[in-house]
Amino acid sequence: MTDDVAAARAAAEEKSAFSHAPVAPDATAAYGDHPDQVIDFYAPRAQGGPGGPAPVVLVLHGGAWRAPYDRRHISPFADFLARRGFAVASAEYRRGGDDDSVAGRWPDTFDDVAAALDALPGLVRELLPQADPRRTVLTGHSAGGHLALWAASRHVLPAGSPWRSDSPTALRGVVALAPIANLAVADKLDVCGGAVRQLLGGDEHFAERQPYADPALLLPTGIATTLVQGRTDLTVPQAVAESYADAAAKAGEMVGVTLLEDVGHFPLIDPAADACAVVVEEIAQLAW
Repeated sequence: MTDDVAAARAAAEEKSAFSHAPVAPDATAAYGDHPDQVIDFYAPRAQGGPGGPAPVVLVLHGGAWRAPYDRRHISPFADFLARRGFAVASAEYRRGGDDDSVAGRWPDTFDDVAAALDALPGLVRELLPQADPRRTVLTGHSAGGHLALWAASRHVLPAGSPWRSDSPTALRGVVALAPIANLAVADKLDVCGGAVRQLLGGDEHFAERQPYADPALLLPTGIATTLVQGRTDLTVPQAVAESYADAAAKAGEMVGVTLLEDVGHFPLIDPAADACAVVVEEIAQLAW
C-alpha cells in the first residue's frame, strides 16, 4: 500500500469515527472540584453475558492528552457498550492548554485519573444500582489507553509517588486500544507530534518523570491485560503496543495482543466498524 493510499484510508476511518453525534449520558457525577473532574454514566441498555448485575466498563478517551479532545467524541462508543449490556463510566480528566499545542498537564492529568478510579465504586453504587463495581474492566483509546495501563499499575509505582496505592486496584482487567503504551518508544517515533514529551513537561523533565508515568516501566501488574491494535495504524504504530508486550514478557507477565488486519487507529472506537465489535468481545471475556 502506498503512503497516499494509507493516508487516505486513515482519514476515512477518522471521518467515520467522528461522524456519530455525541450521546448524552444517563447521569454525570463529579469526582473533584474542577469542571473536568466528572464521569458520565450510561446504564446498560440490554442484558449481556450470563445474567446478574452488569459489569462496569470505565472508559478513558484519547486525543493525545490535548484539550480540544474531550469525552464527547467517545460517547458513541460508550453507548455502543451500554447497548451490549455493560454499565459504562466515561471519565473526563484535565488535559493540555486551551488549544492543541500542549499535551497533558503534569501532575493534574495523573491526579485526575487516579481520583476518578478511586471514586468509581462509590459512584457506581449510587448511580447504577444494576451494576456490579466488583466486575470492572478498564479500557482506553490511544492516550486514554496509556492512562488505563498506568492506572492499573499504581501499586507498582516508585515509592513516594503520590499516586501509589498499597494494593492492586480491583479490576477484572484492562483492554487498551491502540495505546501509547511505551512512552520511550512513542517518543522516538514522535507519536502525536511530540505529545509524549509534552505530557511529562518537556525535555528537562522527561527522564526524571518517566519512571512515574511510563506503563512499560511499571510491570508486572498482576492484572489481566489485553492490547487491541490495528496493523495499519498510522497514529500509534503497532511497534508501540508490541514493545509494551515485550517489556511485560521480560518482567514475567503475559499480555495479550490482538492485532487486526487492515485496521487503523479509529475503527476501534467506531460503532460502525467491525473492529469495534472485536473490542467489545475482548472486554466481555474479562468482564463476565
